[in-house]
Amino acid sequence: MSRLQSLFYGGVLLVTLIATCSFASDNSGEELPGVLTLSEGLRAATERNRLVAIASRAKDIFDADILIARSRYLPRVDASLDQTFLAYQPSARLFGGQPVRTAEKQYFSYGIEVQQTIYDFGARSAQYKAARTALDAATLNVERVKNIVALDFILAYFDLLEAGKLERVARSEVERLESHLSTARSLYEEGVITKNDLLQAEVRRSDAQQRLLTVRNLRAVISSRINTLLSRPLTRPVEAVDVKGEVLPEVDLATAWELAGQQRVELKALDDEITIAGLEEVARRSEYFPRIIALGGYSYTENRFQLHEDNWALVLGLNVNLFSGGSTKAELLKIRSRKEQLVEQKKKLLDDIRLDVERSFLDMKSARERIAVTKDAVSQAEESLRIDALRYQEGIGTSTDVLDAITLLTTAETNYYRALYELRRAHASFLYATGTDLVAAYR
Repeated sequence: MSRLQSLFYGGVLLVTLIATCSFASDNSGEELPGVLTLSEGLRAATERNRLVAIASRAKDIFDADILIARSRYLPRVDASLDQTFLAYQPSARLFGGQPVRTAEKQYFSYGIEVQQTIYDFGARSAQYKAARTALDAATLNVERVKNIVALDFILAYFDLLEAGKLERVARSEVERLESHLSTARSLYEEGVITKNDLLQAEVRRSDAQQRLLTVRNLRAVISSRINTLLSRPLTRPVEAVDVKGEVLPEVDLATAWELAGQQRVELKALDDEITIAGLEEVARRSEYFPRIIALGGYSYTENRFQLHEDNWALVLGLNVNLFSGGSTKAELLKIRSRKEQLVEQKKKLLDDIRLDVERSFLDMKSARERIAVTKDAVSQAEESLRIDALRYQEGIGTSTDVLDAITLLTTAETNYYRALYELRRAHASFLYATGTDLVAAYR
């Protein structure tokens, strides 16, 4: 095979490997369509996001803790198997001084022992209930993480839509300036305007082109952010579908606070932690009381000098700790302090939640007012540009008037779209602050 053929086949192999690896890396997001709706993206983000996966694995850990707590209700079974080698054969002296063999020099033995706690003053029950409550808290944490991921995705999605609108505004500004520049060139060639007016239009167009590039780069960054939330390659293109309809009217602030207190899973999770601390206190306090146990077993020892080589045993007894250096008292004090800390933490969390509700409530109100103002400003700016452009073409107006009108229209459109998507983001934050399931709300 010639060197040229070797290079050719080597290149084909390399391309094949790259294509295979690319397909494998993209396989996680293969089922998502090229044009992504908000509901589809939310479903995918809450299913694939790595934070959700981490929270779900923590839930599996608490599942195992329940099995551990349940095992304390079952008996403990131990088995033994031994082969003993002695240097001297066990013997005893009788009263006459005559030695008597009592065991073999080498002997085999085995046994089985079963130990069951009959009563422990509620320790096992408290530990099992604590494990069940911890699992409930972990389940709530999964819901909390999903809602956080959903909010991050919604905000990123609206950021992407806003960036798309701003890119359209910037592109329209460039087109308007190019149209004005074309008119200015014609008037300059006819000797109607000076060179300075032409240069001014060119500078404004160049500045608008730079802003267009900036917005395009911003849109690419937001697309990468969305891909990160979806756990797929950063460079994959994202096309978002605009959300139709107006934002639903919000409830009054007092009702929103009440809803947040009822629905926020963080508060429910803290209630579970307080319950767990109470159950741990019960389990720890049981150490002051005896533990009633039953012990049964069978043993066999190879010994031809004994009358019975095997035996059965049954023992009923109490096991109580008389002194442990004050550790039980200290542990109880620690648990009570932890409970008081959790109670204060819940009060602080409730204050923070109310602040979040009020902030998003006021953000929605402000955005609505801005939309009402900017919507009229856009139509007014369009009419102003139309009039100034006609005046300039007829030689009545100036280039500065047209350029200022283009700038005003661009500013009005930018302010409108920013207010529009600020309202949508504030509404999503308001729903999250009141504890609403965002995936269900945007389905």
